[in-house]
Amino acid sequence: MLKFDSVSIGYHKVPLIKNLSVEIPTGSITTIVGPNGCGKTTLISVLNKSSQLFNGSITLDGEDIYHMNGHLRAQKIAFLPQIREVIPALPVHTLVEHGRFPYLGFSRRLTEEDRRLVEDAMEFTHITDYRNVATDTLSGGIRQRVFFAMTLAQNCDTIILDEPTTFLDLVSQNNFYRMLPILKAQGKTILLVLHDLAKALTISDKLIVMESGAICFQGTPDECVQKNVLNKVFHTSLKTFSDAEGTYYFFE
Repeated sequence: MLKFDSVSIGYHKVPLIKNLSVEIPTGSITTIVGPNGCGKTTLISVLNKSSQLFNGSITLDGEDIYHMNGHLRAQKIAFLPQIREVIPALPVHTLVEHGRFPYLGFSRRLTEEDRRLVEDAMEFTHITDYRNVATDTLSGGIRQRVFFAMTLAQNCDTIILDEPTTFLDLVSQNNFYRMLPILKAQGKTILLVLHDLAKALTISDKLIVMESGAICFQGTPDECVQKNVLNKVFHTSLKTFSDAEGTYYFFE
């Protein structure tokens, strides 16, 4: 279990989140939603030290994750940020191989197992056909899939994804969301930040709603809907539609 215990988090010595506690269940899909500027990215970015932990503790299965050696932390938690300012001019397969670096020794030589995991990640994200294409020449959507493949190549049990469908077209978004239950079935713990409220309600086992640097709700999507949490936080109206295949959510 990933646990944030009484954490204060921010940037440049200024805490934007204060005394927040939350648990991310193992083997589940947990999604964080909230208005712009509420602290979603600040909260998860502390896991790769893009934001700063001032107080409290962050543990994974009882181990202090924040103060752990960087290579060891990267063997336990894979993190896909929303935006990357620098896009390497590397072939796709070379960039995906970077996901194995936390496991490599000084020689940086990949083993057969490393190469298998890289190939599996590229096949899973449907980018094998681009293996020899320079990443910086790809469209934003395909590039996002390449970075997702690199994240999966780390082969971590805990995966953090910040707005992972950024730049993806509708077909690619649907393909991405179909991958999540497969990863969950493999025992992965997935923590997402999403702006798509309808999708968050559909795919999540647990929903965390943030507002003004604090958590105003955490529970199942059904509980969230029953308590009208999203209506209040986003000042919107939720409509539902059900058929034989499931329940669909619309906001207006």
